[in-house]
Amino acid sequence: MRLCDERGLLSGLNGFRDHLLGLGYSASAANKQHQLGVHLGRWLVLRSKAIDELRPDDVVDFFELRRAEGRSNLLTPRSLEPLLAYLRQLGVIEQPTVRAPSGAVEIFLAEYQGFLLHERGIVEGTAHFYVYVARLFVSEHIGAEELGWSELRAGEVTDFVRRTCSTRGLSSSRQVVSALRCLLRYLRLEGLVELDLDAAVLSVAGSSAALPRGITPGEVKSLLSTCQRETPLGRRDYAILMLLCRLGLRGGEVIGLRLEDVDWRAGEIELLRKGGARHRLPLPDDVGEALAEYVSRTRPQVSCRALFLRHVAPIGPIAETGTIRAVLERACRRAGIAYVNPHRLRHSLASEMLALGLALRDIGQVLDHRDSAVTSTYARVDLAALSQLACPWPVAR
Repeated sequence: MRLCDERGLLSGLNGFRDHLLGLGYSASAANKQHQLGVHLGRWLVLRSKAIDELRPDDVVDFFELRRAEGRSNLLTPRSLEPLLAYLRQLGVIEQPTVRAPSGAVEIFLAEYQGFLLHERGIVEGTAHFYVYVARLFVSEHIGAEELGWSELRAGEVTDFVRRTCSTRGLSSSRQVVSALRCLLRYLRLEGLVELDLDAAVLSVAGSSAALPRGITPGEVKSLLSTCQRETPLGRRDYAILMLLCRLGLRGGEVIGLRLEDVDWRAGEIELLRKGGARHRLPLPDDVGEALAEYVSRTRPQVSCRALFLRHVAPIGPIAETGTIRAVLERACRRAGIAYVNPHRLRHSLASEMLALGLALRDIGQVLDHRDSAVTSTYARVDLAALSQLACPWPVAR
């Protein structure tokens, strides 16, 4: 289907309005998008072009014409995205092609990113940072044209760490060190270097004496009570906050939930955790009730299997953790407390479970800690238990 004449134009747009209504667009917005498609098609007919021949320069010319004609809406190239997505779905136009990496550096970084995502199971955000550090290292020490890994020596690794971390804080420097060690192990694994250069990466001196910073149970209760559960968006946000506060989920774990991950009969929820592992956790009654209320009364009836969806057009899955942080930020603002990120809610849950007498091993399983040393840091916040171990200060006679 090329939409090269008036009849082809109208047939190609059949169903477009209904498609938009199914994505949550209002009738008015769907009509405007349909009219935009008709206008574009007629513009293409006058120029003897097919829709699959549309080029970026053509799009610019088309919207310049709309503005010159005094049109009052849909005046930028972004306005065409719903129509183009619909036509790609029908197979009228091809999916946009991803530009293949060119040059030795870009090819290497693309392969390294694939290793991080698919072999190591690192989440996308962390993989992006690791590739960023790898790009810094390659550009400073290897060169842009040729990857001479065989000439890499420990002194270059040490100099890079010293120079890169000199302007960073403790936590950021440790992240750089972890990223660089991962890169050097990858080089060894691929046979690009013979030396174990990750041993040359200096550890970052210093320690953080700060205790894990959670919020009080009263503040958690305030966060949850601010959700307007009589509205569709309020019910969705309440279900998200319950998962963050009562199960300590990470933002990415909330986004990754699908409808089939909730086992209503067994009272369990299956989570896609770090490294691609899947774990099942018991589903507390109050969390299950919040999810059931959202799914049965609020969640849009679409074919998408993601548990949490956008509530504005186009209806679809929540795409990034920024949406989860925005939900939490709005709740904090309504509760009148300073913004807390999802990780601090994990601290709050760990402290609460510790106060109830749960073993550190069980807390680590709930929070998906791979190293027991990470969970043991929460023992420092149980001041009541630590006070029993403290010896009285000696008094001089």
